Amino acid sequence: MKPASVGFQCPDCVKAGSKSLRPVKAAYGGRVRQVPYVTYGLIAINVIMLVVTTRAGGSLLGGTPVSDLFAKLALRPCPSVPGGSCQGGVAQGDYYRLLTSMFLHFGIIHLALNMYSLYLLGPTLEQAFGQVRFGATYLLAGLGGAALSYALGDVNELGAGASGAVFGLFGAFYVLGRKRRLDVSSITVTIAINLYFSFQFSGYIDWRAHVGGLLTGAAVGWVVVYSPDTRQRTAYQAGGMLLAAAVVVAVVAARTAQLA
Repeated sequence: MKPASVGFQCPDCVKAGSKSLRPVKAAYGGRVRQVPYVTYGLIAINVIMLVVTTRAGGSLLGGTPVSDLFAKLALRPCPSVPGGSCQGGVAQGDYYRLLTSMFLHFGIIHLALNMYSLYLLGPTLEQAFGQVRFGATYLLAGLGGAALSYALGDVNELGAGASGAVFGLFGAFYVLGRKRRLDVSSITVTIAINLYFSFQFSGYIDWRAHVGGLLTGAAVGWVVVYSPDTRQRTAYQAGGMLLAAAVVVAVVAARTAQLA
């Protein structure tokens, strides 16, 4: 028997009653659960990738050299060879690097900083956006950051990290706060400080990924929270996300044409 507010209930009765309950809806559409599975899943993937790339020959504390696996999955626009032509990299068709580089980190400190931010912001946004919309916001922000890094970065530079996606969550969190008329001074200061350090230490930090992720995340977050609350809301949100994806593709295509 299962304890209830009035006595006890049989397990089959509880199970039957649970089936009749409607799934909980997020504030802006989509399903949501009490446990932020998407947030925890993203953290787990990043941790696993650090373990895998470290075991393949990388350093747990970061720095160089990196493992061959890391180098194959990281963001590298167009590594040049004698003669000035590209050999490998995104410009030669390795577009998967735009995605895989989001789950790589230069050591455990780099990972810890990004995952701590994801742990703080993820559950709130996942609760508000729903699992699918939150996951899409994270991925699009990461791709937006990777795209701007590819477009403006050095052709031989090796880039990696979830910071573009995390900055996207900063942007989405700011938009959500404004929508709900909350005090956004804390997130504004956080964004400003992180951008300051991004530009101040641009030799070590990829400010392009941070700016690209921030802008993409804010744009997608705006689409999610400001789409009209009608039957067509999901269509509006999906259309806005597709438009953001199209912009990312256009930026990547323009840079690839320039390097070809």
